[in-house]
Amino acid sequence: MSSPVSYSREGRIAIITVDNPPVNALALPVRAGLASAFAQLASDADAAGAVLICAGRTFIAGADITEFDKPIEEPWLPKVLAQIENSNKVVVAAIHGTALGGGLETAMSCHYRVAATTAQVGLPEVSLGLLPGATGTQRLPRLIGVQAALDAMISGRPLSAKVAHQKGLVDELVEGDLKAGAVAFAERFIASGQTPRKVRDIAVDTSSLPADFFATYRKNIARETRGFYAPEQIIQCVEAAVSLPFDEAVAVENRLFMGCMTSSHSRAQRHLFFAEREVAKIPDVPKDTALRPIKQVAVVGGGTMGGGIAMNFANVGIPVLLKEISQEALDRGMSIIRANYEGPVKKGKLSQEAMDKCMSLITPTLDYKDLASADLVIEAVFETMAIKKVVFGELDAVCKPGAILASNTSTLNVDEIAACTKRPEDVIGLHFFAPANVMSLLEIVRGGKTSHEVIATSMAMAKTIRKMGVLVRVCFGFVGNRMFFPYVREAQRMILEGVPAERIDRVAFEWGMAMGPNGVSDLSGLDVLDKVNKEWKEKPADPAYCRMIEVLVGMGRYGQKTGAGIYKYEGRNAVPDAEVAALAKAEATRLNVPQIEVSDEEIIERLLYSMINEGALILDEGIATRASDIDVVFCHGYGMPRYRGGPMKYGDEVGLATVVAAMEKYRKRYGDLYWTPAPLLAKLAAAGQKFTP
Repeated sequence: MSSPVSYSREGRIAIITVDNPPVNALALPVRAGLASAFAQLASDADAAGAVLICAGRTFIAGADITEFDKPIEEPWLPKVLAQIENSNKVVVAAIHGTALGGGLETAMSCHYRVAATTAQVGLPEVSLGLLPGATGTQRLPRLIGVQAALDAMISGRPLSAKVAHQKGLVDELVEGDLKAGAVAFAERFIASGQTPRKVRDIAVDTSSLPADFFATYRKNIARETRGFYAPEQIIQCVEAAVSLPFDEAVAVENRLFMGCMTSSHSRAQRHLFFAEREVAKIPDVPKDTALRPIKQVAVVGGGTMGGGIAMNFANVGIPVLLKEISQEALDRGMSIIRANYEGPVKKGKLSQEAMDKCMSLITPTLDYKDLASADLVIEAVFETMAIKKVVFGELDAVCKPGAILASNTSTLNVDEIAACTKRPEDVIGLHFFAPANVMSLLEIVRGGKTSHEVIATSMAMAKTIRKMGVLVRVCFGFVGNRMFFPYVREAQRMILEGVPAERIDRVAFEWGMAMGPNGVSDLSGLDVLDKVNKEWKEKPADPAYCRMIEVLVGMGRYGQKTGAGIYKYEGRNAVPDAEVAALAKAEATRLNVPQIEVSDEEIIERLLYSMINEGALILDEGIATRASDIDVVFCHGYGMPRYRGGPMKYGDEVGLATVVAAMEKYRKRYGDLYWTPAPLLAKLAAAGQKFTP
């Protein structure tokens, strides 16, 4: 088998080429090939320098992530990079495409870097719960300064070649032939008679750093990085770069990298990395399934949700028709959309020109007949089956053959909706999450008769509008809301049991959730949750089920929008309300719900394990394709932190036997209704297995 790294010469410049499709990842054969090529350079008397370049569409785009859970195989990347840097012949990295992670670390071990003007460079390891562990945390501060290096590594965002050049990371930009430009750079350097510059020998510039720089930096990023493990380890590595000799600081980096790699955070974040790629694979839908063109979209319903949905398409240049039932509603809907665009314009995140272009792509209408030309129509009306059936009857009558008819339902039966049409094969659920123009999740609900073409087109469309599309099947609440109901149920039950709502939310927040269950319920609208419960035909026969939501809605306390729900609101600030606690105590007495002491550990177990059990039922019923799909849903749509990996991954981390044991504990207290372990969960736990191997 030939090596993915080749060695050739153009005059006195060696050309070392990495060719490991698709992204030239630093797998073992590449590392071995680099070690061999640079050994050849050292022994090649006719070579005065070298250019390291890559074939294909990109420079080395990173490490081979699949190797991270395996024993280290030599040559280890830091050793290869030391070999490159220690060459007494100048080595120039020629960068095109993306040089990310280990790819940029490899480029930084070279003496100089040239790049195509379209290239990007970065160290995104933090997104995998890692730090740049092949001397990246030591070299980057030497090249671009401490603050810029920390910003790049903590955010994980890439730099354009032009910005990298301005900061000193790239030595020269190349227009035209990259290899020729890199060879010319190497020739000029050799002609100058200089000694190759080692990045390790560059002193870290601390002259402009205040004494409290690192403390201030930690404070400034605290909110953004809350709960994540890797950012603090990156800061410690840069502190070492500032205060220790290079080799000692590298030893610190090695130690902290191993700590990151073996952490549950990194396992969770790497799990999501693969899960987000796996989610696009639909076992029964062939890859070559024909896609229907989506050149014009219509949205029925111009409320907050409908307007947000329309924005997604306008943002990518797809014209949208926005249908409402009255001019007043239509004007209000267009005003909401305009306001949503004006916010980013005022903050400088969107140009006025871009806003005007997006607004021009959204056409308001009151007439269903105007939707006849649309390729995709998304219904976004009230979450009531009777109303949705009327809308789909109208759409069936006016929409052209082949148009995709989609419902934005969050809970209702897509098959029942499809049955109102003469084309159930063209009907699908597209469950956007509020605010629809911001949230990244799109739950795509296939009906029993939805065609493969419609499924494939919907998945492709999600990517076009920059959403994470997850395909699920029909049941009440689908995947996300069906699993969210037990989460809310347990929070509601604990309020009846005398646990303060704010304590439940604090514990959930400290575990990592963006908001606690009670705050989320108030934000979503208690009236919305109550309406969903009333639509749920198979709701548990339990008078205590979400009883406080029902009571508060009856009092007109709908949540944030009315200034009072589970909490009182001062602006958007939630304030604990003694009246709610008193109401809960009275309801508990009426329902014979005992007041109990609950530990923080129990709060997490009841909130999370109830979801995990529901997820196991969902998998058993085939509602979700994979456990990892469920995890993607919760990390993209429900504020679950990436460092937990989603509910099913969290179950794997704590151990499914532990989950089952806790469920049996609560089963003894509460009975079989909610706490009977799902057959799949019990089976996997008994076998010592996981949801995701």
